[in-house]
Amino acid sequence: MTDADPAALTAAATIAEALTDPSTVARDPGNPHTRPQSLAGGAVGIALLHIERARTGHGDEATAHAWLTEAISQPLSTGPNANLFHGAPALGFALNAADQPRYHTALAAIDGHIAAVTRTRLAAAQQRIDLRQRLRMREFDLIHGLTGLAVYHLRRHPHEAIARDVLAYLARLTQPPSSVAAAAAADLPAWWITDGLSSNPDPIKFPDGHGNLGMAHGMSAVIAVLALAALSGVAPVGTRDALAELCAWTDRWRQGTGTTPWWPGYITYDNARTRQIARTQHPRPSWCYGIAGTSRAQQLAGLALADPARQHQAEAAIIALLRDPEQRARLNGIGLCHGKAGLLQSAWRMSETSSNPELAAELPGLAADLATQLSEAEDGPDLMDGTAGAALALHTIGSATAPASGWDAFLALA
Repeated sequence: MTDADPAALTAAATIAEALTDPSTVARDPGNPHTRPQSLAGGAVGIALLHIERARTGHGDEATAHAWLTEAISQPLSTGPNANLFHGAPALGFALNAADQPRYHTALAAIDGHIAAVTRTRLAAAQQRIDLRQRLRMREFDLIHGLTGLAVYHLRRHPHEAIARDVLAYLARLTQPPSSVAAAAAADLPAWWITDGLSSNPDPIKFPDGHGNLGMAHGMSAVIAVLALAALSGVAPVGTRDALAELCAWTDRWRQGTGTTPWWPGYITYDNARTRQIARTQHPRPSWCYGIAGTSRAQQLAGLALADPARQHQAEAAIIALLRDPEQRARLNGIGLCHGKAGLLQSAWRMSETSSNPELAAELPGLAADLATQLSEAEDGPDLMDGTAGAALALHTIGSATAPASGWDAFLALA
């Protein structure tokens, strides 16, 4: 457990007070991440900051409502591009986080759209499996795919059939299509992705696809969500076997020592063929592809599988990182995705489920670094890469209580 941090809370409040009026925040019409229903950089993402502050007694519901109103200033997106980070699922996530009676009717209607989106995606995934085709990134990943939709259903209605079905799909990712020609050549796992890192085929850099270990687009998010389902008592049959298989794969690629382990963000076909990882593949310690995300996923898996060795190794990884100025310096941004805020929130969550006091002891210094960097930065207000997300992470450690809104569930951290 961490103690309250008044300086972090003040830094968070300063950012929130600068973001009270949606009309004062400039938007780039050419940037899809700033559309109102984008969780990454739109109004619905900034609403989460004010929702959390209102629910913890540090802000007011009127400000949160103003940002939610801005989020629905355009027609609700329920088409093929709707996902946890955009459109109906993003808005539904925020309304559920607000937990206000005034939103119940709208949220029930949005639930219907999200269920339809999820069923369509599950049907497409089943068709791909029936055709014995390999996995595509946008089918399953946290940001665009079914892992993100699983987060929504697990938070919103964990005991309903739609939650069970999408979690069962995630568990089935470990079951390979019965005949894939390239699989035998390098013993590729069932979850080998045909795409490059951009989520599109990349015949130049990734002609044979890749294996993704990250949180944003890879198996760490699947591990985290399945582990959270198991810890919540709603895991479908096959979850623990799937977790064990995914963890065995991440173990194969773990690098470093027992006290300073790390995982590559992704592996190439050549890595799989040679069973070798280069030191240059050590990712920066971000949430999206680095230790901030992968270690939390491993800790959750350790808890879900009653595997204390895995849990303690994950905690050792994050402690070693927090004590390494050189690695921390690689995070020169403030954001949740690529910057110090993502590391802070991940490490805080890990400290809350750890019995090791050394982890919590490292957090105030990181929070102070982030607050200083935030005061000097000229970043935008975005949730994922900007000041809103940094403020949420600082608010969490500043108040020393678990987020009342559960806002960090969209990062698969809780």
